Amino acid sequence: MDFKDQILQLAGRVEKLLPQLKTEEATKNALIMPFIQVLGYEVFNPFEVNPEFIADIGIKKGEKVDYAIMKDGEPTILIECKHHLEKLDPHNSQLFRYFHTTKAKFGLLTNGLTYRFYTDLDEKNKMDSSPFFEFTITEIKETEIVELKKFHKSYFDIESITNTASELKYLNELKNLLNKEMLAPSDHFVSFFTKQVYAGVLTAKVKEQFGPIIKRSFFVLISDAINERLKSALNQEKQIEVAEAGKLEGAMATEPASNIVTTEEELEGFYIVKSLLRQHVEAKRVTYRDAQSYFAILLDDNNRKTICRLYLGGAKEYLVVLDEAKKEVKYELQSLDGIYQHTEALLAAVARLEKAKV
Repeated sequence: MDFKDQILQLAGRVEKLLPQLKTEEATKNALIMPFIQVLGYEVFNPFEVNPEFIADIGIKKGEKVDYAIMKDGEPTILIECKHHLEKLDPHNSQLFRYFHTTKAKFGLLTNGLTYRFYTDLDEKNKMDSSPFFEFTITEIKETEIVELKKFHKSYFDIESITNTASELKYLNELKNLLNKEMLAPSDHFVSFFTKQVYAGVLTAKVKEQFGPIIKRSFFVLISDAINERLKSALNQEKQIEVAEAGKLEGAMATEPASNIVTTEEELEGFYIVKSLLRQHVEAKRVTYRDAQSYFAILLDDNNRKTICRLYLGGAKEYLVVLDEAKKEVKYELQSLDGIYQHTEALLAAVARLEKAKV
């Protein structure tokens, strides 16, 4: 099992374990120690993972950090743990106070769900107030797994991580800033963009009008980008399956082939529906049968398992889904992209078919 699979396996267990974790010690044993283990360290070997590592501060002796990842007899990563329901605040943590007393280059503050990695980018030997890398394990992304892998025992290199820490820190801060501005554009943000497109006097009323427009523009931009990526993926899939399309078309047609022409638009609609459903059913189970008046998308190549029908090429175009009583529910489409708006209806149709076991 590779590193990615191990992390995802741990992530899948976390939510099931949470109700049983009543204490910080339980959180450490069930969530954080397995996480350290996935990073390749022997959790019961004090030469690699030193529990309750002593980090004396001035006249204070015997002060301890929950864990220290060791290398050549010196700590490289200090880890402070909290109960999974506790909020993480570096200013109130022992980690923030102890960082400068050791040779450790990195600090990790975690409650078993959220993991925050710190270093000393702003001031040498003083832990930064904000992490350069942060993720929630139950929502971990592919790019975050790539960054996390750098902390694995087999790949750990202080210089390499330090070189990317600054970029990661500012990337995350800018991402959070942009997200905040998209949700609630500030006065300065609105003024900056309005000036680019509006030639008149920038009054308070004008800014009030442009605020919602700017907010909507960002969401449209993101939506368009997602649709373009989906279309690109669909086109690649289409190239792979186009050779089989002719065979399917002939085999699955219920009317004479001479009267039926499967259009590019119908095939594109089929691939959109197939991509929306593939996270819930195997892609090979979603097939189609073309007819003169409509294009049917089926489950298991079974005419009694109609997921939906597409009525394309007319003055008005429709997506049709059969309800529990087998009655048609029509959704008018302005374009094929409109199919994305009815994902829930398509998933519900598949759920009904699976439950019925036709």
